[in-house]
This record gives sequence, structure tokens and C-alpha cells, in this order.
Amino acid sequence: MVKVGLISDSHSFIDDKTLAHLEDVDEIWHAGDIGSERVMEALPKGKKVRAVFGNIDDASIQEKFPEELVFEVENARVMMIHIGGKPPRYATGVKKRIKEIRPTIFICGHSHICKVEFDKELNCLYMNPGAIGNHGFHQVKTMLKFELVAGQPKNLRVVELGKRGSLNHP
Repeated sequence: MVKVGLISDSHSFIDDKTLAHLEDVDEIWHAGDIGSERVMEALPKGKKVRAVFGNIDDASIQEKFPEELVFEVENARVMMIHIGGKPPRYATGVKKRIKEIRPTIFICGHSHICKVEFDKELNCLYMNPGAIGNHGFHQVKTMLKFELVAGQPKNLRVVELGKRGSLNHP
């Protein structure tokens, strides 16, 4: 079993509440629009971190993180990019790429809308954790936490982190 904290769209901001929720996970996955290397440096130490860059990320972040990440953990094949769209209307080229990679879990960010849905056509679980940052139109900051057991997410929960704009810096 691997405990995962899934975040996205920090836009250079991460607060104490988010960091506290990441303390009890084994892996932290960031689905892009990191904004500042300080966000990644603030993450709890000793965790496996997997991240992709987003459309607002500068060259220094793009040098450290890929645009697309495909990996396997606990018998789950995971594909993560920043701009993915949502079922059934994925961003240009994404549906084709999902068909090529055949992930069991597809993760993206960008929309700032927390959504989890099983896509029957592509036979994969779509996950977007929403946004943990203060920039954007979302009203409430969100992240996802779950456990991966034998390739399946278990105990999935949406964590609400407070209203957008609240300044609870680490």
C-alpha cells in the first residue's frame, strides 16, 4: 500500500494546512503549475515526489520536471500531465495519448476543478485534484488523498483547504 497526496495548481503558493495533510503520505504528486521552486522545497522531507510542469512554469521548473510523466506504483499505471481536459472532452491529443499509454489512472490539473470520474471508454480513472493555490477562479482550495492497493485507489477523499485567498504561509 502506498499513501498518495495529489496536488495541483499551487501557482507559487502552499500553506501550512496543505503541508500538514502531506505529512502522512508516502508520495506527493503535483500535476503542474507549480509556479515557484519554493513550493517544492517546502514539501515534507522523505517523501517520493512526482511532478510535471504546467503552462505557467518557467524554464527552471521545466528543467526539473517533465511535461508528461508515466510511472507504475502498486501495480497501477499512472499518466500525469498538466492540461488534460476532462472526460469525454480531453485536450487536443490527450485521448490519443491515453490510448497509447493505457494508464489505469490519468491525472491532470489546470482547470482548478476537483473531479474524479471513471472513463469507461478509456478504461481508466480520471483524477484532477483542483487547486491548492490562491490564483484562479476556484472558490475553495482542494487536494486529493488516497491509498493505492494492488493497483486500485482506496479511501479516496477530497480535502478542502479553505477559501482561495486565505494566506496561511508556511
